Amino acid sequence: MKKITVCYFAMFRERAGVASETLELDADTAMDVFVQTRSRHGSDEPAGHCKVAVNDVMADWDSGVDDGDTVLLFPPVAGG
Repeated sequence: MKKITVCYFAMFRERAGVASETLELDADTAMDVFVQTRSRHGSDEPAGHCKVAVNDVMADWDSGVDDGDTVLLFPPVAGG
């Protein structure tokens, strides 16, 4: 288990009811964090529509996460 701080933005923050939380997760990748928090907060948004950052750096979903990392989850953004 890893202690990971997860920061939520826009609709993810609304669903979670908090801007961030520190969780003990069995996660190796940013996708693992997304899947575990998605089920925790009842979101059904597919990862392909969303963006992720690890420690304030935009990342791919297969990017690794370590104990103490911060994962930022961004929902889809519309506009042009």
